[in-house]
Amino acid sequence: MAIKNKKTIIGRTEKVDFPDLGLEGIEAKIDTGAYSTAIHSHKIWVEEIDKKKTLNFELFDPVHKYYRKTTIRTANFHQKSVRSSNGKVEQRYIIKTAMVLGGKKRITDLSLTNRRQMRYPVLVGRKFLKRGFLVDVSKTYISQLRINDKE
Repeated sequence: MAIKNKKTIIGRTEKVDFPDLGLEGIEAKIDTGAYSTAIHSHKIWVEEIDKKKTLNFELFDPVHKYYRKTTIRTANFHQKSVRSSNGKVEQRYIIKTAMVLGGKKRITDLSLTNRRQMRYPVLVGRKFLKRGFLVDVSKTYISQLRINDKE
């Protein structure tokens, strides 16, 4: 009998893809203490285009290895109060996008925030993880190894 809801084991750090944003192999910290998923963005602004509010943002920043001087635009966004790791509540812009982790592609809410001082540009929270993942904190980058082993 096949197990329908088999969980994928991942490490405390992994690489993730955001296919809708054209990003692959981005280093991420897996954080079961965080509720939501966040990505580093150094420029974020809203403007009105054709009488519709549009969110504009650049991911990472010019000194970051993943930086591409590309402005991403979307009308599909909202704002939300989020408590950061330092305990302060901040207003963040949230977009819905696809994320791939351990070979599993899921649509997720992604908050845009300045993570310049953080070691990893992406933080994956438990809202995403509860849909089929177990975290082995003694390991790193194990989902990538498993995917490459299958090829």
